[in-house]
Amino acid sequence: MTTSFLNIPLLFLQEIGIKELLLIALVVLLLFGGKKIPELMRGLGSGIREFKDAKDEPSKKGSNADATDAKS
Repeated sequence: MTTSFLNIPLLFLQEIGIKELLLIALVVLLLFGGKKIPELMRGLGSGIREFKDAKDEPSKKGSNADATDAKS
């Protein structure tokens, strides 16, 4: 029986506890420093916001085009 890479569930994510999350947070803090983390989070937030706006944009353009067609 063959399994592809995409069919393998991410089982390691089910095993993460508080200790592991604290270790990951400590490593991130050591790598980037306390001053750089807020900048990274701001960049991540703006990236997510842009993605959501771009995702919703085609449907908004389609509804605007329908509204202009109805007026003419």
